[in-house]
Amino acid sequence: MKLFTTIAQMREEREAIDGHLGLVPTMGYLHAGHIALARQAKKENAVVVVSIFVNPKQFSPGEDLTTYPRDIGRDIKLLEDESVDIIFAPTVEEIYPTGHSTYVNVDQIASRLEGIQRPQHFRGVATVVTKLFSIVNPTRSYFGQKDGQQLLVIKRLTQDLNLATEIRSVPTIREADGLALSSRNLYLSSQERQAAPVIFRSLCHIDQLWQSGERNGNILRQEIRRFIQNEPLAKIDYVSIADMVDLEELSIVNEPAMASVAVRFGKARLIDNILLEDIV
Repeated sequence: MKLFTTIAQMREEREAIDGHLGLVPTMGYLHAGHIALARQAKKENAVVVVSIFVNPKQFSPGEDLTTYPRDIGRDIKLLEDESVDIIFAPTVEEIYPTGHSTYVNVDQIASRLEGIQRPQHFRGVATVVTKLFSIVNPTRSYFGQKDGQQLLVIKRLTQDLNLATEIRSVPTIREADGLALSSRNLYLSSQERQAAPVIFRSLCHIDQLWQSGERNGNILRQEIRRFIQNEPLAKIDYVSIADMVDLEELSIVNEPAMASVAVRFGKARLIDNILLEDIV
């Protein structure tokens, strides 16, 4: 496995690769969700690159940039075990040199949900992802469904700018009790960790209602809120049931639709989603 820390190194290596290349962008502190992305990339490409970069541009003021978990040695060992070919781990100065002033904005879809709660978040995401696509030139790029809005934003970005990479999504990886894997789960106290699976249970609850024929968006959103509010440690940031094009909230919920939530447990802010679609 090779480790590159500069854009020049990564580009030189890319020029020597003839086969399909899969890119897995991460912010490090890897968990089983990231590993699932790397494994999928490994199945579909001759070469796999995992980037590790805690992107300061996607953190709003007051967020956890300085405390965001980091352990590059642990990450390297995990990726070696998965036979990943290349780790690209640039510094902040390498990605955003002095004088950097160009950003990528994705309108409409990025202005909702997380875009309201975390101003400039998706501008930072879109900018760093565009830069990674330019540097690595991947055939395919892999993102988790857990960050559902981010996935839609990146698909729109790639489509609108005619970027030459195929966006591949991988289902959310969960703990046995349904909690979606996230680096921010580290912030949960033991009591909060026991309470947090209420998020997924609420989504499963409205999925059952939807599968049984309930199509009223307001009723479904109210049911999510009611379910989560029964947990005293949970504080809801938002509840959404929206279309899969611009994340417009739906009054009548027909497929395809995404039900998503953001909920705080103490210091931890957790997001999750499910797709409302017919069971085949």
